[in-house]
Amino acid sequence: MIPDHPTLYDPKQDPEFQKPYIDTDEWRTGNTVSYRYIHGGFEGTELRFSFYFPDKDNYQGRFYHFMAPVQGSEDAGELQVGEQDRIAFAITNGAYYVESNMGGPAASGETIYRTSAAAAEYSREVAVQLFGPHRPYGYIYGGSGGGYKTISCVENTKVWDGALPYVIGSPMSIPSNFTVGQHAHRILRKKIAMIADAVEPGGSGDIYAGLDEEERAALEEFTRMGFPIRAWVPEQSNDLGALPLFIPMIEQIDPTYFEDFWTVPGYLGADPNGTAARDRIQHSTVILEAQLFKEDIVAKEENKTGVDDAWHRFRGIDISEFQPWMKLESVPQGDDLYLTGTNIVFLTGDAAGQKVPLDRLEGNIAYVSEGFGVPGMVDILKKVKPGDEIMLDNSNFIALQTYHRHQVPSEDYHAWDQFRDADGKPIYPQRPMILGPMLAYGGAGSVQSGRINGKMIVIAALLDGAFPWQPDWYRSKVKEYLGDREPEQFRLWYIDHAVHSDEAVTGNELRFVSYLGALFQGLLDLSDWVERGIAPPDSTVYSVADGQVYVPPTAGERKGIQPVISLKANGSECAVVNVGEPVHFTADVELPDRAGKLTAAEWSFEGEPDYPVKGEFTTISSDGTKATAHAVYTFSKPGTYFPVLRVRSNRHGDPNNIFTQVKNLCRVRVIVH
Repeated sequence: MIPDHPTLYDPKQDPEFQKPYIDTDEWRTGNTVSYRYIHGGFEGTELRFSFYFPDKDNYQGRFYHFMAPVQGSEDAGELQVGEQDRIAFAITNGAYYVESNMGGPAASGETIYRTSAAAAEYSREVAVQLFGPHRPYGYIYGGSGGGYKTISCVENTKVWDGALPYVIGSPMSIPSNFTVGQHAHRILRKKIAMIADAVEPGGSGDIYAGLDEEERAALEEFTRMGFPIRAWVPEQSNDLGALPLFIPMIEQIDPTYFEDFWTVPGYLGADPNGTAARDRIQHSTVILEAQLFKEDIVAKEENKTGVDDAWHRFRGIDISEFQPWMKLESVPQGDDLYLTGTNIVFLTGDAAGQKVPLDRLEGNIAYVSEGFGVPGMVDILKKVKPGDEIMLDNSNFIALQTYHRHQVPSEDYHAWDQFRDADGKPIYPQRPMILGPMLAYGGAGSVQSGRINGKMIVIAALLDGAFPWQPDWYRSKVKEYLGDREPEQFRLWYIDHAVHSDEAVTGNELRFVSYLGALFQGLLDLSDWVERGIAPPDSTVYSVADGQVYVPPTAGERKGIQPVISLKANGSECAVVNVGEPVHFTADVELPDRAGKLTAAEWSFEGEPDYPVKGEFTTISSDGTKATAHAVYTFSKPGTYFPVLRVRSNRHGDPNNIFTQVKNLCRVRVIVH
């Protein structure tokens, strides 16, 4: 018998949430469906909620509750369209949809799961008023930061019957995921295309070929920390992601680190001949001219809820219409300046002692960035005048890039084994505290324990830049808690060729697929598991070694719910042909057991992101789980091409259900002379 969580929260017993109110109750027509919209809150609190109910004839007694990565608008779901339309998905599958502001932008810690539980429980009362006596089944889901929040909700309450966190991190994700990535990008910024080519079909497979000792060490560190080898792409941009939000926190919590880094042996910056010192910029100059403020510069409220863009709500200014700039007396010189993460530090004038982020230099014009995490940025810019002395300084950003080395956690975090000696002791100086669990607690209200209440399916992306080993780390905690009962309550599905983003369009359609179809299918499977006792397909079979997650090559071995493709060009991963010579493409496609039926195949031969050749399977098994696909294509110009086959599957073989198409792709290389 599994004991109850000792500190389970019951919103019905919380005096703060006993006075709900409704201020809007009306029928609305969304993008594709109609629903009864009910909005309200709780008296004396900042908690606001929105409920979206189907009509009585289509209601099947359940709700889906979405958790955004950060607190914001309770109406953000109405902005989603197409495959991302969470409200339409719920309505068309017999459910009502729940979203709240989690207590408002200032809410943190335990407030998040308390407010979410209060909104969910009150939604049940409203459902009873609308549809008669019953207890609606409830399912909560969210990704990345929303995944932390989802887990916190189901580990600390019994309000929901099931949960689906996706692309989740561990308590050590922040800031380590970001810092190690920035270190690698700084050191490897001239070698990324070469690394990416090595892992492409027909590539050498050796990501370390052509690297010097320091470059090799940086790549190995990043790889062993968990960045997927196959996620490197030639045009990889150095997107800072949400890191700018955490820099001010670390500067406040651990201010002496940024001095120690440059002065204390054992820190990278203490080596005067190292790359940290080489790339450091501390350039003092004077502002000659500036235009830093217009009325429309004030940051507009954002309703973004994606795992890669929700943090945009915290920008200091809006640079979409006007970007502040200042003309400088001089700027740093050099052919390989490292300007990423540079601050404009004000040395004199009314803004002395404050700083804003640099976006870029164009000649001697310095453009100011959005200022994520910079409080009062507009007020700072208003104080700046020509004649003020400034310093362009990237010292803190470079220092932060190896912060993870000085944050070695417990031994269950194997990615940090590279920073331990033979006795398990850290090889680098350690900071007074480990920040990761503290930041995780602040964003979710608890640190993941694995003590889940209800059933759970986790969706993970094999090419997740936030490191795919972390869902496995969480699974280990669930197994510690559930023991032999884990298969009765938990699934982990890895989706290949998927990255962190939960957008329907990945931004690189020829390399990546969206996992949204798997996510929504997971919610339906979760409902069937809870309500009808139908167990979902098995967890993906995988192994973890040196920070990398590996899956078997065939669908039968791999399991999960995603189709698996083996594609060849003229019988190989790399074909070499002449202009005008036909290339024969052959593919074997297979689905895991109980994953459904194959529904579509489409080709891109010359880099077209819309896959213009809508093919058909040449042969397909009677049950729709195995197929072959053939195509012949002739290239008219010399060059190197990467043809792609993308396929889809659906649990019921329905090609028209936009929400539950599970995708995968496979690439080959064709060199045309």
